[in-house]
Amino acid sequence: MPELPEVETILIGLRAALDGRRIISTEVRNDLRWPVPDDLSIRADGKKIRAATRLGKYMLIALMRGPTLLIHLGMSGRIRITHSRRKSAAYLPMLHEHVTLTLDNGTRIGLVDPRRFGCFLLLDSGREREHPLLARLGADPLLPGFDATYLVAKLAGKRSPIKTVLLDQHVVAGLGNIYVSEILFRARINPERRAASLLVDEVTRIAEVTPAVLEEAIGAGGSTLRDYVDSEGKPGAFQDLHQVYGREGEPCPDCPGYPACHGIRRVVQAGRSSFYCPRLQPPLSLEDA
Repeated sequence: MPELPEVETILIGLRAALDGRRIISTEVRNDLRWPVPDDLSIRADGKKIRAATRLGKYMLIALMRGPTLLIHLGMSGRIRITHSRRKSAAYLPMLHEHVTLTLDNGTRIGLVDPRRFGCFLLLDSGREREHPLLARLGADPLLPGFDATYLVAKLAGKRSPIKTVLLDQHVVAGLGNIYVSEILFRARINPERRAASLLVDEVTRIAEVTPAVLEEAIGAGGSTLRDYVDSEGKPGAFQDLHQVYGREGEPCPDCPGYPACHGIRRVVQAGRSSFYCPRLQPPLSLEDA
């Protein structure tokens, strides 16, 4: 599933294509996880784009004097941007391109989602956070409101492993399996530690490392492990910079040759693989037992 850096990378390309433009037509070919609103064309056609923002893994495209488009890419969705100088030029949608917006300069914005786990919905302007998909989201780590104080309060009393808690979108919006493994490695926290057992300085390290890892990943265009590409069809490069994710058995990048380090290890948590260095991310403490 595209995580926060991949969604932000796609949104950067999308903003450039949408800036100052107007939607002149919409075409819906198939429904997604939830039905695409029947009145999409009525409410969106003719409207000028006001802003394109992100909250966690969701993209929000606000229309002037109109609703906000809510887009989620699901497990393997992508945004396709096709530029054309002729508004009436013939357009061939991709396989699994379920929704297409045509802009006033001929550019097409297509939502491609083979598994149809994503969404394309309409929200009332100014009431976006009241929608059930957004109402309970936790703080976005790249937006105001995410800091050590927030995270300490969220982790208090939670007996689940810190890896599992950070993946909970009600705690932190936008994090996924790849980046939580990378964040915990840089923060030197074992993924199996109980969240409530972490000391304030350990939680502070997580809060400080999280945006740094995400910004670095965005700068590299996100991570492409299988089929992720940005809005221009280009793969990301951050997978080449992963320090632990997917590197089971390889030497730890921060303690090469150290006698007590036997390389990166993998453990399965809630059906997902976690990667860590057993020397730099110490095993469970007594209070975790």
